Amino acid sequence: MSKKGGHHGGAWKVAYADFVTAMMALFLVLWLAAQDQKIKEAVERAFRNPFMSLTKESAGLLPSKVPDSGGRKGAGMSDASSASTFEVAMLRRLQHELAKALTKPEAPEPDDSVKFNLSPEGLRITVFDMARKPVFEPESAKLTEYGSWILTTLAWEISRYKNFTLEIEGHTERGMRPISNTYGSWELSADRANAGRRKLLEHGMVSGQVRKVAGFADTMPVPDAEPEDPTNRRLTLMLRVNPETQSKSY
Repeated sequence: MSKKGGHHGGAWKVAYADFVTAMMALFLVLWLAAQDQKIKEAVERAFRNPFMSLTKESAGLLPSKVPDSGGRKGAGMSDASSASTFEVAMLRRLQHELAKALTKPEAPEPDDSVKFNLSPEGLRITVFDMARKPVFEPESAKLTEYGSWILTTLAWEISRYKNFTLEIEGHTERGMRPISNTYGSWELSADRANAGRRKLLEHGMVSGQVRKVAGFADTMPVPDAEPEDPTNRRLTLMLRVNPETQSKSY
């Protein structure tokens, strides 16, 4: 009798485990039914793609309820323009991939013509038109072979991240001699920004990702650089979180 009882003694444990599981499932269903639509959509995204389901307000599944400390958004950015923790991680990975792609086999270090600045706002990529490594032909919006390689490499990597938008800006140094009476630093900086846009689109970027193309002439010098410094001759590419994709699963 003791053997028989011992043989069947574990059946109640299985039944109890099933009962607890059913109760947990019921609890989750009731909890979900009581939540607002935003949380329901977040849960739905989590089940569709658990690795890409983070919301804008939080690094986790549910929106953060923690109030902003001091009442400031930080660095002058609103919630709508700031990347989530997950999106910043994606940008950090992209930055690493870009630096690796721009390192030529014969060079031990990444190319110093390109600088990266990662912030909650997005990833800023600065391409300097240096005298020893010119990106453009002198006084022209025509890309050099080197400049074409830089922008092509950037396009190949950036085109893999469709959930980011791109802003392209052209800049020049102060004191640049006008090319003609009707063509100066404003026209040149704008044309170079557009040349960069065209090269990016040729190599994988989607036109809908480009949200702004502008030339700023010499009005926005590099921080800590004199306005006349050739360092100010540059293109900047700003990758921002696309507000249209923040509430969608990727």
